Amino acid sequence: MIRPLVLHALAGTLLMFCSVTAVSAEEKLVSYTSMSLDLALSAAKSAMRSCRDQGYQVSVAVIEKGGATQVVLRDQLAGIFTPDVAIRKARTALSFQTNTSNLVEPTMNGKPASGLRNFPDAMFVGGGVRVEAAGLIVGAIGVSGAPGPDIDEACAKAGIDSISDVLDF
Repeated sequence: MIRPLVLHALAGTLLMFCSVTAVSAEEKLVSYTSMSLDLALSAAKSAMRSCRDQGYQVSVAVIEKGGATQVVLRDQLAGIFTPDVAIRKARTALSFQTNTSNLVEPTMNGKPASGLRNFPDAMFVGGGVRVEAAGLIVGAIGVSGAPGPDIDEACAKAGIDSISDVLDF
């Protein structure tokens, strides 16, 4: 580990002297908990089933903790853009560590965070929900295609509820 000892400015140049100390293997490696493919698929299927039961054809995306797409399901009559929107909703929920419905109002025009709406691929509309296990965010699920973002979010939450026995270990 590099630790700064002295910062010194000399003629417009910043000099920094550092010491190097030993670091244990535990500090060099990073580990985290994420959903297995089977668990992610189960949540996605349950989210889709919840929307189908209400008569809606949607797409569902599950994103793992690192931001990679694990599962994308598109119902037969879901709109052509719904898979992309579902992925963007899930990634936004994961990146901002909150459900996308919580980001709608703070990012509206005239609000201090409105500039976030210009961030590429972010989606500030309901339907993206983070997935937590034992207080840790382990991924996110996004749903797109129902007639309103509140329904998308309810279907995403239904998918998470269906795997809650595993998440609440």
